Amino acid sequence: MSNAGYDAVVDIDDEGDLGHTDLQEDLEFHNSNFSETQGLTGSSRKGGAGGGSGGSGLPPPATAGSGGGGGGGSSKRYLWTLSFYAQFFDVDTSSVLARCWAALYPRANFLDVLEGNPDLYGPFWIATTVVLILFLGGTISQYLASTGQGPFAYDFGLLSGAAGLIYGYTLVIPVALFGALRYFGSESANLLECWALYGYANLIWVPVAMISWSPVVVLNWIAVGLGFGLSAAFLLRNLYPVLSATDRQTSKVLIVVVVALHAGLSFAIKILFFAAGSPVATPAPGGGDPVDQPPPADGGNGAAALRAFLF
Repeated sequence: MSNAGYDAVVDIDDEGDLGHTDLQEDLEFHNSNFSETQGLTGSSRKGGAGGGSGGSGLPPPATAGSGGGGGGGSSKRYLWTLSFYAQFFDVDTSSVLARCWAALYPRANFLDVLEGNPDLYGPFWIATTVVLILFLGGTISQYLASTGQGPFAYDFGLLSGAAGLIYGYTLVIPVALFGALRYFGSESANLLECWALYGYANLIWVPVAMISWSPVVVLNWIAVGLGFGLSAAFLLRNLYPVLSATDRQTSKVLIVVVVALHAGLSFAIKILFFAAGSPVATPAPGGGDPVDQPPPADGGNGAAALRAFLF
């Protein structure tokens, strides 16, 4: 037994009696603290080598970057840094496509589809696509209406007008709605979710804008009517739980305002970019018939004034 590493050897008799020795009273068992000592030593070694928190074993401060000499804590995002805005575009292509499909074919609440991660990537590119298609469709419609009547001049006011209309509506209306909901006591309102809702609701205007060059008046009105109905139903379905968080009278007023503003957007798209059947269609030069409206009494100045006011 002396080779087993014991510090003391105790002789016992044949019956296993220890006898009257002092070891019988002093023999105690203690838990080993070798792992704790080793862990503290390791943490203090890391703290001294990595410059963490001075060997105290505490995690690095929240402001420490992930690539510096500190730990892996998440850094704070400030309004003037790119990382603050990058978090709103942290979404992959499959997620954006799934959200686009959920906006066109809403089988579930869109806020559940967002899964707590609303993005601005999809709304930005959807709005940009609508702006470009409205400009191209309006330009083609004007070209077809002026064929054989002299050289054609591009109207880049259509591009600036489409950008102001679509970007302005998608950006400003959600902010106003969020402020109204907060003012009337709705704690569930979220500005980023409002932007995402209105942004993805614009997706229906992509196919509508693709036929904006059509000379068929009935087809134009049907397309705009379908675009308004589907997008308004999408907005109301997802905004109603938030709007109903206010009192009954306020929620009714807010619903009417949301529908009225969306109807105004639809009417503006129709009269500005669907030349066929538009009440502000410019009469054809040379005394010919306009696209399909009689010349206005002021010789077209009213149309120019309305376009200048809206653009």
